[in-house]
Amino acid sequence: MAPMQSRTLMVAPESDPSGVDPNELEFQQLKVDIHEKLVDSLDLSMLAHVPQQELELEVREIAAEVIVDEGRQRTISESNRERLLDEIFDEAFGLGPLERLMQDDAISDILVNHPHEVFVERHGRIEPTGVVFADEAHLIRIIQRIVSRVGRRIDEVSPLVDARLPDGSRINAVIPPLALDGPTLSIRRFGRNPLQVDDLIESGSIHSDVVEFLAAAIDARVSFLISGGTGAGKTTLLNSLTRFIPGDERVITVEDSAELQLQHRHVVRMETRPPNNEGAGEITPRSLVRNSLRMRPDRIIIGEVRGGEALDMLQAMNTGHEGSLTTIHANDSRDALARLELMVAMSGFELPIPVVRQYIASGISLVVHLSRLKGGVRRVMQVSEIVGVKEGGFHLEDIFGFEQTGVDELGIAQGEFYFTGYRPMCLGRLRAAGLRFPDEMFDKRRIPVKK
Repeated sequence: MAPMQSRTLMVAPESDPSGVDPNELEFQQLKVDIHEKLVDSLDLSMLAHVPQQELELEVREIAAEVIVDEGRQRTISESNRERLLDEIFDEAFGLGPLERLMQDDAISDILVNHPHEVFVERHGRIEPTGVVFADEAHLIRIIQRIVSRVGRRIDEVSPLVDARLPDGSRINAVIPPLALDGPTLSIRRFGRNPLQVDDLIESGSIHSDVVEFLAAAIDARVSFLISGGTGAGKTTLLNSLTRFIPGDERVITVEDSAELQLQHRHVVRMETRPPNNEGAGEITPRSLVRNSLRMRPDRIIIGEVRGGEALDMLQAMNTGHEGSLTTIHANDSRDALARLELMVAMSGFELPIPVVRQYIASGISLVVHLSRLKGGVRRVMQVSEIVGVKEGGFHLEDIFGFEQTGVDELGIAQGEFYFTGYRPMCLGRLRAAGLRFPDEMFDKRRIPVKK
């Protein structure tokens, strides 16, 4: 018997609970103390009438006086003193230690596990930061300030909040008793300048021929579903593809938390509303989808389908609103359709499975699946056509795909796009809309991704 070859496995280092920089912790505690004194000294009635630049200078001057009055000037270094004066405004009116992370456009996610552990996702990879909070009370105060800006509250009665900030960032905060190890905060940020299709092609997320095909499908009002896991890039791809919707069409969007930044001129955006503290006033995605049908839409875009609104979406796609788009969480194309079946069942109508499948196949022509691979790269993994329904499930044919062949020396996934040679049935519809492709575009071939 051949000897077993040994392999070296990459093992994540054990977390070191004592790895917090004591100097940074002391600095944050000092900043909290100065902030408390500062609040007592500020005339809060004037804040609404003072320009921000003047207010920053006022806060800086008062903070400097508090440092002297407290006798802290001898216990704090000159560099830390200047840093404290620079950051005290953020502590009083901003997001405290998180403010500098919010200013970094390369960061897509800020993940606060507890006051002394903050991670970020930068360029697709999660990495630790040196950011810490003084204690749990410090973190909770920042969380309360964030949620109060959007008219929400978080306390022991309502210990969980999921909301959207004015800049479009999405936040999720959980505090005790639900969070067992202390308050946690997640912020998903969206770039000031949404990625364009050319950016996705340049990064190797999608092939230019795939973009050309999907652009033609959108122009010809072919409805399709974009599937993928969390952080796979579903919303980014949907945003970038909306530029191909003809400019004379009216688009209605429905979202749980508004994330879409459509590259289209005629858009009406709607967002769901959670129930209030008395459990009343909830506006569900399903009610918004139904209402959108009364708003003279050409297309309806649902940011993410999650429940019974799937049936209303399919009804729209099958009754004159072709070209509508949505995203769904799934592991692959077939799983996306299986989940869609389940969501239709959640609508409360007991429809036979064959009827549901036929309804899905009539409304949706294509399924585009994305994945986030090792090293944080995003790729369009499959573009499949729903050919029909057969006994036991859907008949899918892959048009394009991506195959991972390994990883490079940095641990980043490598692979190649492939074209199966299958000619989509929807090409006839595209030709009828005046859109034609060279015959060789769908030839069977493989193209390595150099990124």
